[in-house]
This record gives sequence, C-alpha cells and structure tokens, in this order.
Amino acid sequence: MRKLLYVPIIHTAPDLGSIAPLIEQRSSEICGKERWDKHKETVYLFWDSLSRYFDTVKAPELKIYQDGLMASGELGRKIIEEGAARGSKNHQIVLKLIQRDGEIRKTEDVSLLKKEYDYILRLAQTKSPFEKGLVYFGYKRDKYRLLEERDKFVANTINETLKEGEFGVLFIGVYHDVLHRLARDIIVREVKEREKVKAYFEELLHGGDDDRFNQLAEYLASPVSSESF
Repeated sequence: MRKLLYVPIIHTAPDLGSIAPLIEQRSSEICGKERWDKHKETVYLFWDSLSRYFDTVKAPELKIYQDGLMASGELGRKIIEEGAARGSKNHQIVLKLIQRDGEIRKTEDVSLLKKEYDYILRLAQTKSPFEKGLVYFGYKRDKYRLLEERDKFVANTINETLKEGEFGVLFIGVYHDVLHRLARDIIVREVKEREKVKAYFEELLHGGDDDRFNQLAEYLASPVSSESF
C-alpha cells in the first residue's frame, strides 16, 4: 500500500522572487484593495493551519515531493533552506519535516521549469508595451501545455519513486492537476480540498459574491483534521 498526502498550496511573495511586486500590484488592481487585504490575511491563516497540522505528522521516512523542486539530496535541501530563509511558509514547513528525518525527492523537470520562469521573468522585465504584448501572447499560448507537461512529469515521478509501503506528501500549486494522473494503488488524502481552494481563487479574482468568498476563506483558514491516515 502506498499513501500520499496532497497539499494544494497558495504561493506567497517569498515563493515568487523578483516578480512578487508586479503580481502584488496587478492582483490588488484586479481584486480591489479590501478584498486583496482579506486574501493576504487568509493566506497567513492557511499556512498557519498547515504548519500546525504537519507538526503532528510523523516525519521519519516521510517522502516529500515539492512544487518546483528540481533536485534531491544535499542540493534539494539547500534549495529548501534558502526558500525558508527568504520567508517561504511552504519551505519552512518542508524544512521542519526534513529536520525530523523526512526525505525530499526531486519532483520537477528543470527544463520545463526554466521555460515557464523565462516567460514570467520577461513579462516582469519588458518595458515596451508592444514587446510585453508579444511575450504575453506567447505565454498565454504555451502556459497550459507547459502546465500539463509539468503535471505529467510530477505524477510519473511519484508513480515511479513512491514505493510499496511508503508514505509521501506532495505540496503543489492549486492550479496543477496531478490527482487523476496518480497510480490507482496510491491512496490519497487531500489535506485541503483542491477544488475548494481553486474555487476560492476563482471567487477572489472573478467573483462578486462576498458571502461565498468569506465562506471559502473560512475553509482555507480552518484547522486541518488530524484524523489518522
């Protein structure tokens, strides 16, 4: 029997690096300042809830798969340590699991990550509206294909490396669709329901139902059940 905890994550500014200010500005414009401020509070509570939950998870022999992690071993640990030092809540949780004898595993293909990052970096750095439009058109054309290729790679990696009797965890962005690509013999528990976290983002960015938005925000901030798995 193989078991996997599935964690649909919300990226924070330290995860986004140099493009964080651009995303912050653009998101605030789209959502409105009041709703965006509420979102930032919700994200803080979301990660606090996850941190408290993973403090209760038995870390020894836990196999850790992480969004964006392109190395295992010492290099993988260094990447996690650097992210944690920058303030990434995700990486801080993973680092604590490593320190309690969890094992990180290479999760992503570096070439696919580089293609996506190059697009995002060019969008952030290009000054000319015309050139920015060309870059955006290219990214819009390719982003779903790149996302699908990344999802296939992540799922195949877990399918091939999570062995019989092992217990793993996957921290992955909410818009990734890995679940249905996992092998049928892997028993999955969603620490937070991906569809609800995704619905929260859709309401945040495009919705106008404040009650629905607040209900989903409350779900994200709620404690994770510590029932056995």
